[in-house]
Amino acid sequence: MRTLDDLGDLDGKRVFVRVDFNVPMDGDVITDDARIRAALPTLEELRRRGARLLLAAHLGRPKDREPELSLAPVAARLGELLDTDVTLLADLDEPVPDDHVVMLENVRYEPGETKDDPELARRYAALADAYVDDAFGAAHRAHASTHAIAKLLPSAAGLLLQREVETLQGILADPRRPLVAIVGGAKVTDKIGVLEAFLDTADTIVIGGAMCFPFFKAQGHEVGASLCEEEGLEPARRILERGGDKLQLPVDLVCGESFSADTPVTPVDGIDVPDGLMGLDVGPRTAQAASEVIASAGTVFWNGPMGAFELEPFAAGTRAVAEAVAKASGTTVVGGGDSAAALRQFGVEDQVSHLSTGGGASLELIEGKTLPGVEVLS
Repeated sequence: MRTLDDLGDLDGKRVFVRVDFNVPMDGDVITDDARIRAALPTLEELRRRGARLLLAAHLGRPKDREPELSLAPVAARLGELLDTDVTLLADLDEPVPDDHVVMLENVRYEPGETKDDPELARRYAALADAYVDDAFGAAHRAHASTHAIAKLLPSAAGLLLQREVETLQGILADPRRPLVAIVGGAKVTDKIGVLEAFLDTADTIVIGGAMCFPFFKAQGHEVGASLCEEEGLEPARRILERGGDKLQLPVDLVCGESFSADTPVTPVDGIDVPDGLMGLDVGPRTAQAASEVIASAGTVFWNGPMGAFELEPFAAGTRAVAEAVAKASGTTVVGGGDSAAALRQFGVEDQVSHLSTGGGASLELIEGKTLPGVEVLS
């Protein structure tokens, strides 16, 4: 993969930089600027080398030029972080001002962006002398600003994209042993590729969250009113058959009558969920077992919470895993928005080796899939 060093002299050149600034918003207020801060090393390095920046990013999935999805608040926040003015270019047809940092308006306002439109890519490329992709969170999409443009200009990966790819590929290629994969979340079908990849490489696979219920149902256990996708039963059976002793499923649960912080809490010392209840967290024995295997790991990969951690009565399992990952002496890699949110919620986001900025992209890379935004830079 080509890196910034392959671009040569950038002094005075305009560099089109694709960044992932798809940040959570409350109205026009950014509620978490982690993705903006993650891009700063690349932007600062390019500025140090004399480049003038033309930034491109998306926000949400606009169907039209929806004002609430404007990047104006993002440009303002980036200006604060870089301590410089960031000019927002409202229309792609406007002349690009000769400012040091310019940001295009939401690229998904352009109809051809998500279609990888060659003509739109040519319009992008006409504005710059070189291209840098630092948007790992969008690297699994072949869009005009992540794929087609890279064929038209001298192009390279930014520091963030480079680190993401090297770290995640390294987990599979040459991990410190033992390798422990913690996979949670709602659906087996969302993570089946990751589970199958780790069956070949991991020493232990810890499974939590609602995705454990198809495994339990496949084993003949009662799941009550728990979220249990029928489509996940057959994949769960395949994983059970192949996984053997590698799989570490919950042994106790915390249940409630509804998905609510006010629901009566019912601990269950076992994995059969009583009628009328739903499993909303793993129990203390499960959390302890997960913490112990994490503590002895050489490498940990975590994607997906152990339960409904956003509800305080059902946060203990995810909290235990987050704190164990933070304390682990091995290499710790965390991917996925929910896992990252859990780290922040429990105050340990700065205590892991690598916090991935790309949920879907990180999973696809672990699965061994080719990411269009990475392949085009190779």
